[in-house]
Amino acid sequence: MKLEALNQLSLPELEDKLEQCCAASKWFKNLAAEFPFSDQKALENAADKIWSDCSESDYLEAFLGHPKIGDVNSLAKKFEATKQWAGNEQELVDGAAMDVIEALAQGNADYEARFGFIFIVFATGKTAKQMLDLLLKRLPNDRASELKIAAAEQHKITKLRIQKLLA
Repeated sequence: MKLEALNQLSLPELEDKLEQCCAASKWFKNLAAEFPFSDQKALENAADKIWSDCSESDYLEAFLGHPKIGDVNSLAKKFEATKQWAGNEQELVDGAAMDVIEALAQGNADYEARFGFIFIVFATGKTAKQMLDLLLKRLPNDRASELKIAAAEQHKITKLRIQKLLA
């Protein structure tokens, strides 16, 4: 979709498109309120600024818009709107060995039990093994540090999804 077309959407349609980029309602509603944009850079700058003003509750809301890494069933059931994007972001998980997939599933369970939210990682270009290694590396973190890391990963995902939306 071209930026010009995005600029012409009704507010509900625009919010729906932006929510596919990031599920934090503060983020997508505040960004939608700033439309129209003259160019993609201005849109990206506004998106960055709004994300920088978000809080823990906003981060957690954004995280709810993601399937667990490697969880194809949750992609199909819960995240129909972002299924294609998230599936593409996680495409290198599909060819992983079963032991790596099982370790990811266990790591995700351990992570969620420890931190209270799912493992968020910018998965594009990463293999299942690389994501597992990152998960295991981040698991010993304290919650505050991990929330900051996860929020930064969410921001990278959001930026990529904005680029995909405008592709």
